[in-house]
Formats: sequence, structure tokens, C-alpha cells
Amino acid sequence: MIIKNNKDIKKMINVSKIAKNILLYISKYIKAGISTGYINDLCHNKIINYYKSYPAVLGYMNFPKSICTSVNDVVCHGIPNYNFILKNGDIINIDISICKDKYYSDVSKMFFVGTPNINVLKLCNITYNSIFYALKCVKNGNKLNLIGKNIQKYVEYYGYSIVKNYCGHGIGRKLHEFPQILHYKNDYNLSMKTGMIFTIEPMVNLGHSDTYIMEDGWTVKTKDGSLSAQYEHTILVTKNGYKILTI
Repeated sequence: MIIKNNKDIKKMINVSKIAKNILLYISKYIKAGISTGYINDLCHNKIINYYKSYPAVLGYMNFPKSICTSVNDVVCHGIPNYNFILKNGDIINIDISICKDKYYSDVSKMFFVGTPNINVLKLCNITYNSIFYALKCVKNGNKLNLIGKNIQKYVEYYGYSIVKNYCGHGIGRKLHEFPQILHYKNDYNLSMKTGMIFTIEPMVNLGHSDTYIMEDGWTVKTKDGSLSAQYEHTILVTKNGYKILTI
């Protein structure tokens, strides 16, 4: 477990602001007829040329693009593609990971292409709200496993399923640090400490929780073809609670 000092936290606040701003910037471009490859290019150029930062996933374990674009039944790690054109009714998760001054931040958000139907809107709202339900337990001294317990309880109450193959993670001078943040009930007995920074990023499926990886080695899809939603924030544990760095 890596506890951040004041210098670390200031750097993390700065890089998290950049990640948040990239999501805000790209939001106005999400519409029918645009390719996920073009979305990637817009984000890449903004990260490199305007913020003088680096897209942390570019080249990470040979990932070929600067962001992840996960559409409809893609759970996570979707690879942007010029041939994949968004259409009305699609939902897309855009996952932004930034490196600035040797510090990392990670954030993702769902976007609607056109007007979402009520089922899609509910799925996304429950997924997003599950983070805040989990945050009720985030403070110095509480067990990390309360995060997953709260998320699973909240999500399953509404009849959705939690993806268990992927998790949140510590973050700081590396994109992925110890500990893992599980989004379901678990026996992980580690306590939260003031100065810890990690991501909470639940993936919630409309149908079954089972997933599979496509032949590209990255794109994760739901096995039953059901829609999937994900939101992610970078969180700092404080003395009396928490601070969301990417909001």
C-alpha cells in the first residue's frame, strides 16, 4: 500500500483535473456518424498538444490507442476504430488515463448517442450511483471490502449484475498500484488509510455477469450480448472521509 504525501496529492489533483477536462472536452463530439477512431484522435491531440501530458494506455501492454471506447455490449478496453461508426441509440464508455509529471489519473464515463431509452438510462444511473453508495464507507480505518459489498448490494437490488473479472486499483506514480479494489463481496481485509488513492470503477451488466475477450486480446464483451455500463473515479482517502479527484 502506497500512502501519498502532500506533494504526491498535489500532483494527483493536477493530473486528475486534466483527465476530467478531457472527458468534458470530448462530450460535445459524441453523436451519430462519428467514428471511435476519430474520438481517439481528438483526445490524443488534446492530451499531447494542449495539456502537454501523455495518454497512459498508449503502448501499455501493447494497447494500440490513447483511450478506450467501449460501446453497448463492450464491458471495457474497447479499441477505437475508424470503421466503427456510432449510431443513434448507442451507449459508449470513454476511459481516459493520463500521465503528467510522472503521476497518473484514471476516469471514465458513459455517453448517450441520441436519446437513451428508459432501460439504458436506468442502467447507467444505477451504475454511476453505485460509486456514491460505496463512497459512504470510504474513510480512514474502514475495510476496503466494504466498497465491493456496498456496490454489489446496490446493483443487485435493482436486478443488474456486477462484472467480477475486472477491478479498481491503487494509482499514483504507476497507473496500476496495490491494492486491487473489488466491486463485489469479498474477504479482502486491508484497511483504508489517509493518503491512499485508488479508483472505483464498477462494470454493471443488464444481463448476466459473464464476459469474454475478443480476438484482439483487449475488447471485453458480455457473453449474452446484454448492454454494459461503467463509470470510474480516482478517489483520495482523507482523515474524515474521501475526496473525488476526477469530479
